[in-house]
Amino acid sequence: MKAVTWQGKRDVRVEEVPDPTIQQDTDAIIEVTTSGLCGSDLHLYEVLGPFMTPGDILGHEPMGRVVEVGKGVSDLQVGDRVVVPFQIACGSCWMCDHDLQTQCETTQVRDQGMGAALFGFSSLYGAVPGGQAELLRVPHADYGPIKIESDLTDEHFVYLSDVLPTAYQSLRYAQVGEGDTLLVIGLGPIGDMAVRLALLEGIRVIAVDLVPERMARAAARGAEVYDVTKVDVAQVVREATGGRGADGVIEAVGMEAHGSPVATIAQNAVGLLPDFLARKAMTTASIDRMSAFNLAVDAVRRGGTISLIGVYAGTVDPVPLQVLFDKQVTLKMGQANVKRWVDDVKPIAEDSSDPLGLGDFATHRVPLDQAPEVYKNFQAKTDNTVKVLFKP
Repeated sequence: MKAVTWQGKRDVRVEEVPDPTIQQDTDAIIEVTTSGLCGSDLHLYEVLGPFMTPGDILGHEPMGRVVEVGKGVSDLQVGDRVVVPFQIACGSCWMCDHDLQTQCETTQVRDQGMGAALFGFSSLYGAVPGGQAELLRVPHADYGPIKIESDLTDEHFVYLSDVLPTAYQSLRYAQVGEGDTLLVIGLGPIGDMAVRLALLEGIRVIAVDLVPERMARAAARGAEVYDVTKVDVAQVVREATGGRGADGVIEAVGMEAHGSPVATIAQNAVGLLPDFLARKAMTTASIDRMSAFNLAVDAVRRGGTISLIGVYAGTVDPVPLQVLFDKQVTLKMGQANVKRWVDDVKPIAEDSSDPLGLGDFATHRVPLDQAPEVYKNFQAKTDNTVKVLFKP
């Protein structure tokens, strides 16, 4: 089969690789019909490269049709249309019972000290082959896959794998409701979707980014949008809220934020080390670019909540604890627990009126062969590349 493979820093290639096979009774094989390119994939493209192995298959946002099931899978049939959550969870351990599927005790990557295994996401999360491919082996298919019985297109449902539940969790974690003011930092796919969900709930949204095309998308939905490079965002937020600040902030940028030159230099320096030294540095002394997080701390009101949904990997990040403590800020964060939120977001995806604009959310729909080009454009934020869907 064809698959998008990691070959080195900023080097992805489409190669012929062996077809996946059933390895456990609870496995299934799906023929991938649509698979997303996520902002998290860009971390593997560059910063987290030391945890990758040439030939690793990328991607964690797939959907398709079941072509084979193990004998331990009773609720899926060949031909079923399914979305596959990005994390691999068993559905029966203590963590899964408590809707913490990204901490699944059955698939935790204990040798790395990390949570549940993820598709296509480096040795840190189990080195499980990903879904930017023609076929995908799905472990724990007796629990994970989300059946789709609607006749609507893939583009209404593929986002259930990651984007929709991740954005929804970020909104719930921000602890805002109708009439509150929410600041969304970063308008990539997750921030963009969070804006749409918040507006749907009657929440006032102030959103910031630095890419004109991304800002235009959020403004068209009804958000108050600002270029983070041209205004003092925290001051704008305070002026818009009577001096108080945002009730909640969604920080959807993460470890590769712009405006952190020292941390950028440090990340690039680590990337020049041999992999075994780089892995050691990143797990004991790494630092993230903290400008987006620091903006969240500045802009949130006293007693407000910051929801961190952008991925962080640093171990010695300088966190302004004095300010957080004095402002009595609540921090909530983590990878999305997809199955926790499916019952909330699936009906929105099934709504034929498409209130979130899922049908045209993607900016690019391409075959796998174009992966090297769209990865490059997505990282460089060129060619209006906001959301890419692969069509194997």
